[in-house]
Amino acid sequence: MRADLHIHTVLSPCGDIEMTPVNIVRKAVGMRLGIIGITDHNSTLHAKEARKIGERNGLFVMCGAEITTKEEVHVLAFVDGDEAIEKLQLFLSDNIAKIPNDPDFFGYQLVVNENEEVLYEEENLLIGAINKTIEETEEFVHSLGGIFIPAHIDKSQNSLLSQLGYMPPHLKADALELSSICNFSDFMAKNSYLSKYNFIRSSDAHYLPDVGRVFTDFDISEPSFESIREAIRKSSIS
Repeated sequence: MRADLHIHTVLSPCGDIEMTPVNIVRKAVGMRLGIIGITDHNSTLHAKEARKIGERNGLFVMCGAEITTKEEVHVLAFVDGDEAIEKLQLFLSDNIAKIPNDPDFFGYQLVVNENEEVLYEEENLLIGAINKTIEETEEFVHSLGGIFIPAHIDKSQNSLLSQLGYMPPHLKADALELSSICNFSDFMAKNSYLSKYNFIRSSDAHYLPDVGRVFTDFDISEPSFESIREAIRKSSIS
């Protein structure tokens, strides 16, 4: 089953105006994806709407966020169930710096319904860092029974390796994500100490044509949060 676990909606200021939940689901189905992850910057507010639309279209939607930690490391966090989603959202809202967004400079931050009607505009800029370290963020996500994946670790900015220079030995990552442009063999030749970790690859889509352009194959017959967690922990790419 094809999974693209890193997709931004129009709620992310860097997300294109066409990245509405209904458009993302339609594009994902067209790309023969079975699973997607909604990962807006420091917010879960579009995840439930995408999940609802996905259910009607045979697409399993993982609800989460791309969190920027205190070290400015990007990590993917996924949780299961409305209560956990709300707790994750509260964690993000309570810990992000309250800096007003400038839509003309950064882009709009919109929550829309399946009819693409604007329900809410987030006034605080979502792309800043929260006031929690990567270790504190990992511990909180796992306390909710969630999935924690350092994002695009091969990138030269906002990645675990670019910001810290190493993988903290006690960090409990369910997997590590590589960007769409990473050459896996070259990366592992330079970072052989990471060979004990599992890897996924995702699109990090901000525009509709990028949804499903890169994906990870999971050995799953019937998707559920738990079956996807297990598939992530066993995933491998080449």
